[in-house]
Amino acid sequence: MQLEYFHMIDRIVDLKVDEKTIVVEAQVPQESTVFEGHFPGYPLMPGVLLIESMAQASGFLLLGVLKFERMPILAAVKEAKVRGSVFPGDLMTLEASVAHEGSGYAMTEAKIRVGGKLRANSQLTFTLIPFPNSDMRGYMDAVAQRVGFPQQAVSP
Repeated sequence: MQLEYFHMIDRIVDLKVDEKTIVVEAQVPQESTVFEGHFPGYPLMPGVLLIESMAQASGFLLLGVLKFERMPILAAVKEAKVRGSVFPGDLMTLEASVAHEGSGYAMTEAKIRVGGKLRANSQLTFTLIPFPNSDMRGYMDAVAQRVGFPQQAVSP
């Protein structure tokens, strides 16, 4: 996980396009400038970054379901709940599933667990847009490769 670059996902553990589910992992760094102010002497992963992590896990799932033909953009966060703290050094396991997809939007249900314990969950809505340009598509391809996106998931 590289907080400063908003690279919230380290690796895709399991992607089941036909079942519309994904499991990813993210190792919270021991040190980051984010923790210097959140909070001195008691560093916590900010809730907004937990939501971003769930959005990125959901985004990779949607890229697979959509076969990289459209790009998911976070449009709404609903029912977001932080149920426990996430600390530097924690290994987060994120799960997401598609609740609805169609008419240019998709909704997902996402969860974060640490050590098997639920730490956060949310319902997320995405706008599904064509990739705006080849640079963005190339960047997303590179990020997908970095996290181990299974290319066979989008092959015909």
